[in-house]
Amino acid sequence: MTDPAASTSDSQKRERLITLRPMAPIVPPVNVSGHALMVVISIMSFLCAMTLGAVTMVQEKAEAWQGDISREITIQIKPDDGLDMEAALSEVRTIALSFPGTLSAQIVDRAATARLLEPWLGEGFDIDELPVPRLVIVTIDESAPPDFAAIRQTLADAVPSASLDDHRAWASRLISMARITVLIGVGILALMFATTMLTVVFATRGAMDGNRHIVEVLHFVGAETRFIASEFQKRFLLIGLKGAAFGGGVAALGFLLLGAWQSSTMATALNDQATALFGRFTLSSAGYVGIVGIIILISAMTAVTTRLTVTRTIREIDRQRADPSLAEIS
Repeated sequence: MTDPAASTSDSQKRERLITLRPMAPIVPPVNVSGHALMVVISIMSFLCAMTLGAVTMVQEKAEAWQGDISREITIQIKPDDGLDMEAALSEVRTIALSFPGTLSAQIVDRAATARLLEPWLGEGFDIDELPVPRLVIVTIDESAPPDFAAIRQTLADAVPSASLDDHRAWASRLISMARITVLIGVGILALMFATTMLTVVFATRGAMDGNRHIVEVLHFVGAETRFIASEFQKRFLLIGLKGAAFGGGVAALGFLLLGAWQSSTMATALNDQATALFGRFTLSSAGYVGIVGIIILISAMTAVTTRLTVTRTIREIDRQRADPSLAEIS
């Protein structure tokens, strides 16, 4: 007869060994490597993030241009025989500030004017030897702008070589072009995201086809469809998250490096011109939040696609078991 105490001791030892032994994953990582899928997700995530960042920057620059236009006007004084430029600049500044609706007026000094011309004339030229116009930048009240026609008339009477430019004509065209660019970028982003979705779907299904035997074994030993789908979903969610995080991270790093590069070259005259027209090429916090959203969305899409694919595979297995002729056809 078997000693009950010895049997109980052996049972406890087996339970202890089972407890101490680490459980192997249901879905072997060797079989579900998904390297190709991860590369595809990384590339598409990078392209989507770059497109989103570019659209965000253009949209923000268009809004900045519109805000600058509504806040500033420029008065230009052309050199003329017998004209005291410095006195004319002071007079024009005084005239501008005398109108209600103007908040401040700043004379662009000689050094700043020379830097504006350096991209075309080079460094070291004498500004006094050239008939270079001088500028006065006037800040206006956006809610109650001054009477531009009255300012023009007063300037024509006091300083005939002075002219007022409210930037409305050319700036409205730039804003329209920027808005069209944003619409085109949004369309491209939509196409890129649709392409990403289709690519992830087909790549996930391809990777799942290579692991069909695992699904069959788990299903034959009695594992439920929900359990099998959950195990594969966890594995492919990790793959999608890694790929999307890598692609989105590289895109975010690219925008950071672009901003750092522009900051390091801020002292050049050419960069001053580009900054005055387009602003700094830096991505705002909204752009980085959008990149994080793309990473999360693509990862979730990969997981959902995997779950649906596993469920469909199990249904096909059940149909083939119910009708062996389908297995022969497949």
